[in-house]
Amino acid sequence: MARHEGRVLTAYGGPMPETSTTVPSPRLHVVDHPLVQHKLTQMRRVETPSERFRQLLSETSLLLTYEITRELALQQVEIQTPLTTTSAPELVDDPVVVSILRAGNGLLDGVLRVVPGARVGFVGLYRDHDTLEAVEYYCKFPPMEGRTVIVVDPMLATGNSAAAALDRVKAENPEAIRFLCLLAAPEGVASLHSAHPDVDIWTGAVDECLNEVGYIVPGLGDAGDRIYGTT
Repeated sequence: MARHEGRVLTAYGGPMPETSTTVPSPRLHVVDHPLVQHKLTQMRRVETPSERFRQLLSETSLLLTYEITRELALQQVEIQTPLTTTSAPELVDDPVVVSILRAGNGLLDGVLRVVPGARVGFVGLYRDHDTLEAVEYYCKFPPMEGRTVIVVDPMLATGNSAAAALDRVKAENPEAIRFLCLLAAPEGVASLHSAHPDVDIWTGAVDECLNEVGYIVPGLGDAGDRIYGTT
């Protein structure tokens, strides 16, 4: 089993298979914290209602955010405590968060609870059900040049929507980009790494595969529908 930073990279239900699309990469970070895995299991359950699903997703995104922000740059500043003056670390800049609509907003709440000073951008994309390609219908960004950008979308399935969103983000000349998702398929990881080899991926799990219509298996269904109660 391949290891990264002391953690075993796993696919759903066992070790990550060593295939051409799933060979572990130093740019793939699987967050195997017990609380992340427990909450993810509850979200996978077909009987979990939308209200509970949203709560679990918000809680899980908060935990994932701690991991993806681990290496944000710090600077030393002089502060006054109740007892004395001292030098202490604080963030150089808050990251910018970009949500891939609509399902990305399910992760956004937890991210902003951890970094409330972050500015937020949005890319509206839907997946053409015939071609599985991403179609853009909306884009609005805050200034991102020279900043760290965290792009969020619960599912990394084919990777087409994520790659299209990262194309748009890179055009704004950020210093660094990180991609955060709840679940990934091996095909999506390989596709995103091929299109954007400089972007690290953080996820709660890498599942088995995509089915014939591009859904992650075993997965949790359509994340947007599960969040908002649509069909």
